[in-house]
Amino acid sequence: MILLLALLSVLSGELGLCRKEDEGFNFDGDIRQFAVTPNMLYIATEERLYQLSHDLTLINSLTQRGIIKTGNQQDDVQFHRVSDTAEWNATFSINVLLPFTKNDSLISCGVTDDDCGHCEILDLKNISKLLHREHIQVGPLKRSSRSVSFLVDVKKKTQADTYILTAIQQNTEKPENNKCGINRQTVNLQDTDNKQGGGIFSLTDGASGTPGIKSKGDVEFVDGFQINSTIYLFSNALSAQTNRVRLIWLEGEKSKTDTLKSLRGATLSVSDSESSRLVASSVIPGELWSGVFSVDGGDTNTQLMVFDISPDYSSDADRDPDFYTSVPSEVTPKILKPKAVIFRQSYMTSVLAVRQRGWMVFYIGTGDGQLIKLSVDKNYHAACPTVLYRTSDDRKVFPKLHLDPVGRKHLYVPFTNQVKRVPVSKCSTYTNVQECWSAQDPYCGWCGSKSSCTFEDDCTDSDWLSIPDESQHKMISHKVEKDTNGQILLKIHTHLTVGQEGPSNFACQFVGRSGSICASNNPPPHFPQCTCILSDRTLPADGVGSVSKLVVDGTKTAVPGLTKERLDRVCQELESGKNFSIPEISSITPSVVSFYGTNHAVLLGRNLGDVKRVRIQTHADCTPKESPVWGNTGISLTFHIPTTELKGVASVCVLLPDGSCHGEANITYRSSPSCGNITPSSSWMSGKRKLTLMGSHLDLVEGVVHSHAKHDVKLPIDSSYQSLSYDTPEAESTLMISSSTVFLKAANETLACSLNITYHPEPEFTSFTAIRTGNNVRITLKKKSDKLEMSKDELSVWGVQDTQEYGCILVAKETSKETDSFSCEIKGLPNTRFQKLKIKYGDKTISLSDSSSHHVSPILLSLLIIGHIASKLC
Repeated sequence: MILLLALLSVLSGELGLCRKEDEGFNFDGDIRQFAVTPNMLYIATEERLYQLSHDLTLINSLTQRGIIKTGNQQDDVQFHRVSDTAEWNATFSINVLLPFTKNDSLISCGVTDDDCGHCEILDLKNISKLLHREHIQVGPLKRSSRSVSFLVDVKKKTQADTYILTAIQQNTEKPENNKCGINRQTVNLQDTDNKQGGGIFSLTDGASGTPGIKSKGDVEFVDGFQINSTIYLFSNALSAQTNRVRLIWLEGEKSKTDTLKSLRGATLSVSDSESSRLVASSVIPGELWSGVFSVDGGDTNTQLMVFDISPDYSSDADRDPDFYTSVPSEVTPKILKPKAVIFRQSYMTSVLAVRQRGWMVFYIGTGDGQLIKLSVDKNYHAACPTVLYRTSDDRKVFPKLHLDPVGRKHLYVPFTNQVKRVPVSKCSTYTNVQECWSAQDPYCGWCGSKSSCTFEDDCTDSDWLSIPDESQHKMISHKVEKDTNGQILLKIHTHLTVGQEGPSNFACQFVGRSGSICASNNPPPHFPQCTCILSDRTLPADGVGSVSKLVVDGTKTAVPGLTKERLDRVCQELESGKNFSIPEISSITPSVVSFYGTNHAVLLGRNLGDVKRVRIQTHADCTPKESPVWGNTGISLTFHIPTTELKGVASVCVLLPDGSCHGEANITYRSSPSCGNITPSSSWMSGKRKLTLMGSHLDLVEGVVHSHAKHDVKLPIDSSYQSLSYDTPEAESTLMISSSTVFLKAANETLACSLNITYHPEPEFTSFTAIRTGNNVRITLKKKSDKLEMSKDELSVWGVQDTQEYGCILVAKETSKETDSFSCEIKGLPNTRFQKLKIKYGDKTISLSDSSSHHVSPILLSLLIIGHIASKLC
């Protein structure tokens, strides 16, 4: 039974759970092509062709290296793979990879080192088995992410023939090399077997010749697919003045020629900018389609939009300003406007759309390494976006995402040389019914028998409570109204979807602190609503019960309600009649942080004296986060910038006691700092040696710690995006050589650098000499060789005469097997005699006495005696 106690307010749970570690497969070389079938994954890289199972287990791998063999005839040239260890003189670069499932074959085409086309037909179940090879062009000859290829079916009288459709990028400034005598058109249809008249890979169409679609100017293709008999092609038509996003419809009927000549087109209008372009695309099951658009032609301002792309066959065929089969036409194509702008986010690079119950679910990849999930209802209202996967760096998600076609519970997410297998949802991370519902995830529901949030097919023996088909901000809402008889009605509405037994097992109970608040003639509940006729025609003075419970198959979940104390707390300051000055925000420092936030941000502005909290909103449909303030002077205050799951720009305002939020400012969340190298990689044991880390987002680091001294946080001396300098802490022990691991601090997170430094004994300076060079004095300082690799910039030297110190400018370092020599100069000093040198490195200062002042060397003594005798003889 589902028992609902009166609930007037439900607090939203936290959203945006992130999966940081997922199954993945790393490839040898960058990914060029990627395809998924009901049984396998196929990935072509620059070096190899891979066959993987759905759980990313390696089944087969082929090298792309081989040799080109020439036959007796001039055009008899073939590429033959060789073993990994054999000699080779050519590489096969795959530009087209098409699983032909009904024929149990894998079509792979591309180019070899002679700049000519090459194709192979491989066994779909075992790619090491070659079925056919041919030196022929199918698709582009050069690597291009702006060309597309896919299989299409053309309906004929008695059967449907399958062809390879290739749409090849056209660039007049960099045309394709046609030295092999092949000149493909922009859009082509080629045979897939020898039974279609012209032979496998043939372009011809019987007596009709070789049909094809040409383009008037430069064009980049983004996506293509077939639904029923209609073929859809999406492209960016480019010119010096404007960019146009174009959609081409083809009717796959009768023949190749008829299919290509049936072209009709439309222009997708997305903004007033003439630089907008399509970045990525995904069909939404049905007649809807989604596209990621760059509104201004760059990478930053990207938006996800939904269009109705139902084909329009009312216009004349083969009349389009950009594409034609015979001659171009000066016509104005149909204009399609978006049905909705679903999402705005910087650096979007890919999208995959699916339908789940009454919802559309979008999976969005970004250029800074995020996989974002966005659930949208039938009215195009979006729930709060969540991050399913996030890289610590800025690795780009490639344009094509794939859904596991069998279980449909995992996504395949491609990066440069890696594919991640990421769950479509993480229902199990929501620990109670409120969190499960608040996630607004159509995949997730509360399973009563398991007392957990699950996928629907994982809950087979009890009711499965999930969100309705329309977006709702509260699981349960209420309203109070008076009927025609003067009775006061309290109506509770549940925004839930339940199983078949749910409505019949639905019951409500309204309880105040003094017992039931409803009249005896209360109507029975009718899912999803129940009504209470208040017994004394007034709301109870002590309020409606402070705790409500939702009971699912005997499992109770407590949810906070609306209490008198809560109302009093909200109204207390409002009733005081205090007038607040409207605050203004001038700046926030720092305004750019990692997704971990920061523990110390300073906000400057005016009229800040009454500000109690700072509100940070990462997305309009998400619950904002609020941070308390301290150190409020009226013109400045300090607060924490909280962590987030979503990289990008967040809006900031300041909260007054009356709940109003004022001021406008932005903070930007970026990737986590990471480091890859450190110079030098050692320190003397006393510490305070300046080391420089190299990596990314190092300007967001708040401190550096070592594994042996984690409470000694070293602040950056200077930092930029790629480098950071800091002073080392003292070694744990000065008695022995030791090593220590470097960590970065970002807010409350300690991030491992995977870099070690070694602590060596202090440098040992042995002697110095001073000689005159013109009006200056040159000092040479000797040091025993060690593993510190100390540079001249790490030393400060002063020559000491009596009590006077003279700064010595370091100019050079020389290294021999046993000694390091540092040279420095003192300007404009005639006297070369120094009692000692003062030497400083790190935080340590030492003195080195002049050994010559304590004894006279034998050579010098001999010279003095000889000089004395000579003077007597004279």
